[in-house]
Amino acid sequence: MAVEKLNEANALIKIEVSNDVIDAKKAQVAKKFAKQVKVDGFRKGKVPVAVVKKLYGEAIEKEAIDELIKEEYEASLKELNIKPEDIIAEPIFTKFDRGEDKTEIEIKVSLKPKVNVDGYEEVIPEVSLPKVTDEEVDAKIAEYAKSVAEPVDSDKEVAENGDIAVIDFEGYIDGEKMENGSAENYPLELGSNSFIPGFEEQIVGMKVGEEKEITVKFPEEYGAKEIAGKEATFKVKLNKIQEKKTPEVNDDLAKKLLQMEDATVETLKEEIQKELINAKKAEVFAPKKAELVEALVEKFNFDLPDVVVEKEAEMVINQKAQGMKEEEIKELTENPEKLKEFQEEAKKEAEKKVRLTFIVDELAKKEGISISDQEVLQVLYFEAIRAGEDPEKVYEYYKENNLIPAVKMSMIEDRLLNTLLDKKAK
Repeated sequence: MAVEKLNEANALIKIEVSNDVIDAKKAQVAKKFAKQVKVDGFRKGKVPVAVVKKLYGEAIEKEAIDELIKEEYEASLKELNIKPEDIIAEPIFTKFDRGEDKTEIEIKVSLKPKVNVDGYEEVIPEVSLPKVTDEEVDAKIAEYAKSVAEPVDSDKEVAENGDIAVIDFEGYIDGEKMENGSAENYPLELGSNSFIPGFEEQIVGMKVGEEKEITVKFPEEYGAKEIAGKEATFKVKLNKIQEKKTPEVNDDLAKKLLQMEDATVETLKEEIQKELINAKKAEVFAPKKAELVEALVEKFNFDLPDVVVEKEAEMVINQKAQGMKEEEIKELTENPEKLKEFQEEAKKEAEKKVRLTFIVDELAKKEGISISDQEVLQVLYFEAIRAGEDPEKVYEYYKENNLIPAVKMSMIEDRLLNTLLDKKAK
C-alpha cells in the first residue's frame, strides 16, 4: 500500500495485492458462503467449500477483492489522518489492473479544502444607496389603489378605451354558432387586449343599447386548433358602460392593501417606502454582487478537489451544449483544437464555481447566515404559483431530483452577498 496526499484537497491511494493474499481472502469468504448458502442435497451450513467455490466462484472473488480494498482504503485514510467528514465526494477508481501475479488499484479521494477567508472585508465594494422620495411613495400608493379599483356604473353613453363595456355576444364561424362562444353581461375592459385581436377596438364608439356585428380573425397560433386562423362574426350588444373607481387613500385602503386590521395610511407609507428601498437596493446591488464574487474568487486561492471540479465541468459543458446550434456542435466535434479550447474554458468556469462554493460556505459560517428548509419551501411555492404550476408537484420534483441543496446554497449565497454589501452601503 502506498498513500500520497497530492495537495490539501486530493489524495491518491495505491493498493497492490498479490494473488496469494487474494487466494487467502477468497478461502475466508468461501467458508462464510458455505455457512450461509442453500444448495440442494446439503443441509444449510454443511455445504462443502469446494462446492461453494465451484457454484459461486465469481461472487467469492469479487467479495474477497472488495474486502481487501476496503481494509487497505480505511488503513490509508487512517495513515493520512483523514476523517470520513473530510471526504466530500465518492472515491474514484483511477486504476484497476487484475494481473497474473497481483492486482494493482489506484483510488483518488476528494477532500474538503482548508479555506482561510481572513481579510474578506477588504474586497467588499462600497455601495451608494439611492433615496426614496415622498413623491415616489405617493405614486406607488396611487398605483396600488388603482389596481384594487372596483367597477361602478357610468352615465356615459359612448364606450371609450379604458371603459368597462358590459356586453352580450354570440359568435359564429361559417354560419355555425360557436361552442363556448357566447355570454351575457360580460364585463370587458376596453384596451386590456384580453379578447381576440381587433374585437375590443370595434366596441369603442358603440352607444349603450346599440347592437353590432363584429368580424375578427383568430390568430394562427390560437390555442383551439379547430378555430385557429379562421374568421368569426360576433353579434354584440352594449348593455351598459362601467368605469373603475379608484378608492381614496385612507386607513381603509391601508387595511385592504396590507391585510392588517390596525393598518393606517402612515403604516402603508412606511411599508411602501421599505418596498421601494429594497427594489432600488436590489437594482444597485446586482452589478456589485458580480463585482464582489469576482473579487472573492480572485483573493482566496486554495486547492480544489479534482473530482468535484470535473463533475462541475461536465455540467458546464452540458449547459453550454444545450444552447448551441447544431452546426456549432459539429464544428467542435470536427475541430480538436476548438474542442480542447472549449473544454479548458469549461474547466476554468467550473473551478471558479467550485471555489466560490467553498468561499461562500466559509463566509456564511462567519456571518452566521443560514437558510431553513421552510424558507426553501416558501420560495419554491411562490415561484410555482407565479409560473402557474402546482406547488406540491414542483416541490416533489425538486425533492426527488435532489435539487433542494442547490436551491438552498443559491439562497445562502444571495443572502451572504446582500449582507456583505450592506456593510459598505451608504
